[in-house]
Amino acid sequence: MAKQPMLKFVSVDRDMPVKRLAEERNKDFQEIYAEYADEKAKEQSSRCSQCGVPYCQAHCPLHNNIPDWLNMTATGRLEEAYQISQATNSFPEICGRICPQDRLCEGNCVIEQSGHGTVTIGSVEKYITDTAWENGWVKPIVPVMERDQSVGIIGAGPGGMAAADILRRQGIQVTIYDRYDRAGGLLTYGIPGFKLEKDVVMRRVEQLEKSGVEFVLNCNVGEDISFDAIRGKHDAVMIATGVYKTRDLSGPGSTATGIERAIDYLTVSNKLSFGDDVAEYEDGSLNAAGKKVVVIGGGDTAMDCVRTAVRQGATSVKCLYRRDRANMPGSQREVQNAEEEGVEFVWLAAPQGFTETDGNVSGVMVQKMRLGAPDASGRQAPEVIEGADYVEDADLVIKALGFEPEDLPKLWGTDGLEVTRWGTIKAEFKTGKTALDGVYAVGDIVRGASLVVWAIKDGRDSAEAILDYLNDAQSVAAE
Repeated sequence: MAKQPMLKFVSVDRDMPVKRLAEERNKDFQEIYAEYADEKAKEQSSRCSQCGVPYCQAHCPLHNNIPDWLNMTATGRLEEAYQISQATNSFPEICGRICPQDRLCEGNCVIEQSGHGTVTIGSVEKYITDTAWENGWVKPIVPVMERDQSVGIIGAGPGGMAAADILRRQGIQVTIYDRYDRAGGLLTYGIPGFKLEKDVVMRRVEQLEKSGVEFVLNCNVGEDISFDAIRGKHDAVMIATGVYKTRDLSGPGSTATGIERAIDYLTVSNKLSFGDDVAEYEDGSLNAAGKKVVVIGGGDTAMDCVRTAVRQGATSVKCLYRRDRANMPGSQREVQNAEEEGVEFVWLAAPQGFTETDGNVSGVMVQKMRLGAPDASGRQAPEVIEGADYVEDADLVIKALGFEPEDLPKLWGTDGLEVTRWGTIKAEFKTGKTALDGVYAVGDIVRGASLVVWAIKDGRDSAEAILDYLNDAQSVAAE
C-alpha cells in the first residue's frame, strides 16, 4: 500500500520559514522571512488534513483551491501546484507575502481549530510561485485570438492589473492609466520592501507588458487626459484607482512642519529602494534618521511606517493607538515583528493636538483612554480618562489613520458617476457595473480601504463582466 503523503499534522509540527533576527533585519529593507527549501515545503504541505469542507478555501476571498495545491506540493508536482494556484489568483506570490493569512485561510484551517497548528499556507503559496518564476513556468500571455475591442483601466494597482490579466487572456486590447511613474499602485509605493520586495511586483508588471498591456504612466486623469477622452477611446472603462485621501487630524498645532501623511512617507522610502533621488528624503522632511518618531494609528499601514522608521535610524519609534492590543485592526503578526524590531506601542492613547517650536512639531498632546461599552460595530468604544493628559515628544509625526476616496466626479468633471455617502463609487456587487454605460469600478474605490486580495478578486470578477458586455456588443454589431 502506498504511503499516505498527507494528514501528517499529528506527527509533524507547524514550522514557519526562518525569520531573520531583528537586530539584522532592522537595518535593511529585504524581506524578513527566508524561502522554504523544497523538502521543508513538502513537509509542511503534507500536514494538510485534506478535509471534505476546506474552510481555508471558503475563507479565502479568491476561493483558492488550497488543499489541491498543498497536495501537489507534498507529492513533488510543483508545476501542477503552480497551475492550480494561478487559475484563481493572478498574483499568488504577492498574496503569499502580504495577505493576513492569520485572519483568512490559516486562521480558519481545520487543524488550527483542533489545536495542532495551522498549515503554513501563505509561505507554501509564496514558495510555489517563486519556484515557478525560477523555472520559467510563468510566461507572457498569448491569446488564442486577438480582438479589436479595447478596455481602458484607470489605476495600475492590484485590481487593475488583475483585470488586465483576465482581459488579455481573451485577446482584449488593454491600456492602463496611472498617476505614478511606476505601475503597481500600493504594491509598489505603499508596502515596504521588508514585506514585499519590489522586484516581485516589477516582474509581474513586465509580464503584463510582454503580454501586450500598454501602461500610460505619470498620467493624472482630469489633468493630463479627461475621463471622457478615455471613454471615447475604449469600448469599456474600469476604474481601479484605490483610495489615497488620508484621514486627517485637527486640533492645536496640526499644521506644524513635521506632521506627515503615511502615504507620502512610505512612497518616499519605496522610491529610495528603486535607487531614485528623492528631495524630501535628502532634506530630512521625510527621513526619520536621528528623530523621535510617533506614528498615529493601529492598522497595517501604521506597522509599515513604524518599521520603516526603525530602518531609517530613528532614535525612538512609538505607535499611538486609542484602543488596546486586542482591538487593533492590523495583523498581530506585524505588531509582533514591530515589537521585536524595537517599536514601543502606547495603547489607549488618543492625540488631541500637537506642540510646536518655531513652527516645527515637538510633541503630540495625548489623552489617555479606557475601553467602555461596545459601539455599534461591537467593539468597545474608547472613553477619555479625565486629567490623564500628557505630551509625547516627537520630531516627526506620521498620520496612519486610514484612507478615504477622492471626489472622482469632481476631479474628473464627470456627470452621472454616482457615489455613496462615503464617497465610494456606486457599483453592482461582483460585476462592478456603475451607472454609466460601459464603465465599471473595482477594489477600494468601491468597497473602501481593504485588502489587496479583495482588489484582485474584484478585478478578476469585473473583467469577466466586461467580457460579457463586449461579447454582447459584438453580437449586436454583427446582426
